[in-house]
Amino acid sequence: MKRLLWASAASSLLAATASHAEDIKIGVILGFTGPVESMIPAMASGAELAMKEVSDSGLLLNGSTVTPVRGDSTCIDSNAAVAAAERLVTSDGINAILGGDCSGVTGAILSNVALPNGILMISPSATSPALSTAEDDGLFFRTAPSGAREGVVMSEILLEQGITSVALTYTNNDYGKGLAETFQESYTERGGSITISAAHEDGKPDYSAEVGALGAAGGELLVVVGYVDQGGSGLVRAALDLGAFDRFHFPAGMMGAALEENFGSEIEGSSGQHPGTDSPGAAKYAEIVGDKFDATSSFSPESYDAAALMLLAMQAAGSSDSKVFKNKVMDVANAPGVQIFPGDLAKALQILADGGEVDYVGASAVEMIPPGESAGNYRQVLLKDGKMTTVKYR
Repeated sequence: MKRLLWASAASSLLAATASHAEDIKIGVILGFTGPVESMIPAMASGAELAMKEVSDSGLLLNGSTVTPVRGDSTCIDSNAAVAAAERLVTSDGINAILGGDCSGVTGAILSNVALPNGILMISPSATSPALSTAEDDGLFFRTAPSGAREGVVMSEILLEQGITSVALTYTNNDYGKGLAETFQESYTERGGSITISAAHEDGKPDYSAEVGALGAAGGELLVVVGYVDQGGSGLVRAALDLGAFDRFHFPAGMMGAALEENFGSEIEGSSGQHPGTDSPGAAKYAEIVGDKFDATSSFSPESYDAAALMLLAMQAAGSSDSKVFKNKVMDVANAPGVQIFPGDLAKALQILADGGEVDYVGASAVEMIPPGESAGNYRQVLLKDGKMTTVKYR
């Protein structure tokens, strides 16, 4: 009898939650300042585009609106990121968090703010393998694939190019160490050789000492696991100026527009990869974005998808309470159901309101695998004539 009464009370609460329109607030916690700030405008704009699409439809939870509230993660300062998240929870009353961006601050927000307050997070870009096993009470998801997959992809690209010996430098944080470790393991298992693996600190005015050690160790090129607006670019500039390397390989943290702007044809023939797909959803995303911002910018499609998933999960659950709709994220992200692409969010909301099912494909061909992260697709890039050109998708 107690169980029946509890079920009845829970059903009544859910119905009450969904019976009136709300102003649902989503915290957009990204590094608006810091070492990836050149990537953030397209990421934030992608997330907010999905929120506007849903809000304008008038179909979310009986006509609820969606308001983004921005907070600066700084990418690298965990104390600042936690403070920003706490402010959004306590002062702004957010329902969920879109973010963080970089892995270290994302983990700090999760453990210090989201978990104690029962707030769902979906990160579009945090890739540290450690986040796959972080304590999260089912509240943390990411539309970006784990760095464990990127390390394998990176090693495959280099070996397919005939590159069998590289020097490696990585930013000294969770993102850098995690990706460097998985890359080194994958590359050496496949027959590649790493002449040196050296951490670097961000924010230094001069990287000549680091480049001296990297250059002395040798290698056919330098792999730079870093940030395009910080130490990663500083190392590339020093390597070019000192003549230590003229070819590089770049993972996602370096694949921003600033790479072209800073180096152009100086790094001709360099390569890289970042999450991306040539799926129909990517084309639809580019179409609805138009000339508003760069739809192919790193993690912009994943940001649109992160926002869309959390809002569709709310609709499926009939609630904007994170502790309730967290259980629907995997359901709306995967089959079975009607496939949903960018621009189809009103259609998805109506299907869910009518009791149907959706399979959100989105802009990045989302396929959620346990423990709640993207299986991962990558765009392989070659620097040609000073521009990042697509080689193929993986």
